[in-house]
Amino acid sequence: MFDVEIRWARGLACIAVAVLLAGCGGGGGSDAGGAAPQGDGQAVAALSAPAALGKRIFSDQSLSASGRVACASCHDPAHAHSQPNALPVQTGGAQLDAAGFRAVPSLRYLRLTPAFHFETDGTPAGGFDRDGRVSTLTEQARRPFLSAFEMANVDADAVARKLAGAPYAEEFRRVFGADVFNDGETAFDRARFALERYQREDPVFASFDSKYDAFLGGRARLAEAELRGLALYNDPAKGNCAACHPSRRGADGAPPLFTDFTYDNLGVPRNAAIPATRDPAYRDLGLCGPDRLDLAARTDLCGAFKVPTLRNVATRQVFFHNGRFASLTTALEFYVQRDTDPARWYPAGAEGAVEKFDDLPAPLRGNVNQTEAPYNRRAGDAPSLTGAEIADLAAFLDTLTDGYTP
Repeated sequence: MFDVEIRWARGLACIAVAVLLAGCGGGGGSDAGGAAPQGDGQAVAALSAPAALGKRIFSDQSLSASGRVACASCHDPAHAHSQPNALPVQTGGAQLDAAGFRAVPSLRYLRLTPAFHFETDGTPAGGFDRDGRVSTLTEQARRPFLSAFEMANVDADAVARKLAGAPYAEEFRRVFGADVFNDGETAFDRARFALERYQREDPVFASFDSKYDAFLGGRARLAEAELRGLALYNDPAKGNCAACHPSRRGADGAPPLFTDFTYDNLGVPRNAAIPATRDPAYRDLGLCGPDRLDLAARTDLCGAFKVPTLRNVATRQVFFHNGRFASLTTALEFYVQRDTDPARWYPAGAEGAVEKFDDLPAPLRGNVNQTEAPYNRRAGDAPSLTGAEIADLAAFLDTLTDGYTP
């Protein structure tokens, strides 16, 4: 561990102890050093010096090659720390003309994610990014600074030079040492550590203050449509959403995170609006590549992406890893009609037949989840949810939006 982390660990230990005593966390994750959920009425701890510095770094556009992109550009606090528009992928780079490859995930509740691992039954779980390829928030923050289609710095030294010229450079030295800018990699590492502390300590990243949290705490009532939606959400023969997005408190009373941190292959249709898909050979296979390489030989995992939290899902403007759908209702319709009405979602193949799961190479299409409800139906069957039931389910999902006042 770095010396600065050792020094700050002592100061942050009291925060971690307070969190443990308050019984915060949930879903199998842990938040060492995170603040207590506001939804339970606890006091909010002040940010440590590294976290306060991380907050400034998070919004600093000068740290990009273009001078116009910051972490907050794609993870907008006003949009639940997700993208602020309905584009399937964002553009960045030195000239702001380089398109990304995946839709931007929200940073809310991300700090509670466990490191990537395989469970005892072989199920992959945890990890950051949509393919779980990194195991800490500090590690996760590296790529956006250096990616050619994001902040586009050429190397760590370039980031360090920008940090040294930032308005908070003296504060950076006070926190991390007078000589911190002497080595580019060291300065870059400290900046990413500060970003991790900001995400772990600021309560906004895991506030647990939605209407559903108030409902669980006995401080609010759900409307009739919301209650019907909750029942459909939990019903294994209807929405079956809780199978991957648990809605009940943990055994320790922790608020639900609405994700089990596993991976699923849903056969989401190819999105022609992503520039990379102009190349017919381009395939985003999630766990087995192209960004993640250590599982490339696990062809059984190809096409699987991390199950996201559904907290704040009603605020999203695009859905799924490739941003294929631009409304929550359409995304829910896809879930229940993918197999009952495939012609609505997939193109016709060379011989006129519907080409289901067209974003996967034909040999890998058997990886798609076709056994669990609502994916266990066939063309012509009635979908597991009617239009009215989808509306009720959407009403319930809206209760998972942060910032509710009873």
